Amino acid sequence: MLQATGINRNNNFFFFGQELCDQRQTTPHPATTICFDEGRLIPEIETSKEKKTRMAAVYKSLAKTSSKADKMDIDEDSKSSGNGVRKNKQRVLILSSRGVTHRHRHLLNDLAAMLPHGRKDVKFDSKSNLYQLNELAELYNCNNVMFFEARKGKDLYMWFSKVPNGPTIKFHAQNLHTMEELHFQGNCLKGSRPILSFDATFETEPHLQVIKEVFTHMFGVPEGARKSKPFVDHVMGFSVADGKIWIRNYEIREVAKTKGDDGDEEEEGATSKKSKKGGLDSKETDISLIEIGPRFVLTPIIIQEGAFGGPIIYENKRFISPNHVRAELRKSKASRHVARQEQTRDNLARKRKLGLENGEAFKDKSGLDTRELFA
Repeated sequence: MLQATGINRNNNFFFFGQELCDQRQTTPHPATTICFDEGRLIPEIETSKEKKTRMAAVYKSLAKTSSKADKMDIDEDSKSSGNGVRKNKQRVLILSSRGVTHRHRHLLNDLAAMLPHGRKDVKFDSKSNLYQLNELAELYNCNNVMFFEARKGKDLYMWFSKVPNGPTIKFHAQNLHTMEELHFQGNCLKGSRPILSFDATFETEPHLQVIKEVFTHMFGVPEGARKSKPFVDHVMGFSVADGKIWIRNYEIREVAKTKGDDGDEEEEGATSKKSKKGGLDSKETDISLIEIGPRFVLTPIIIQEGAFGGPIIYENKRFISPNHVRAELRKSKASRHVARQEQTRDNLARKRKLGLENGEAFKDKSGLDTRELFA
């Protein structure tokens, strides 16, 4: 018995597996099939039960394929991220421009020592074509750029950028103090991971939220980063005051409590017993923060949407350029000089009126003057 799947408009039968097939195939009626039995056409009616079982089988096969595809995607993600946990892969490119001073260079070295996931590069020649830093970051497989731009051998501007999509933040750095200059008692392990402490003011304004996110990517050492150590022994503090961001670095120092009087010893014994019962550590320590350095102050100037380019999405209207400040100081000194010149000019004019221009006293000429008598 041969089974046909349908009949087209010209009453031509088409079969699966047969050589005679019409190219103008039409979809068969969903409820009927046609069978050949020795040249006779016998229509077979599909019951609702058979239809339900057929559709259930189709749905089951589709569900199996979709579940397999989802499993394959999950396996690929887990292989790429490691046990299904997304890794924070951040690398920072640290470099400076030409013309930096010794203080700027020492600050760059201190920050590079604090960031084990950073890569320090040679000086960048251009100051106008900063978009070339994107290609340099891609070359070194870095997705963050920290660029120190020196102007006139005095001013330092710091650029923090996310490559390749942005944003880019430009800061003016002031009150720079390096580790060698401060001589603080604090110390931390090289390559250890810091705790980032942000002021509550960072959540009040949108541009501060962007700055906080960029600082988290820059200064937050990811777990398992290159040259990093699995220790947390220092805190980086970021606080906002007077429209500026004050950055400090502290050591977390833990010191065991010293035994005092007998009463204190009894209290310590009671607390140790409680801690042992509760399964806690019996040793009690005092935690204090000791500054390490470096310390500096950043004033946000602009925020660009792209990486070293694009439209400006934020501009600090309160920022005054150091060039303008120096120009105002020169003008104030010039005004004082001009005032002194005017005063000397008035004094000379007054003396000229009194006849004291040559230093001689004014005398009334009369006939009894010796010069007049014996002339």
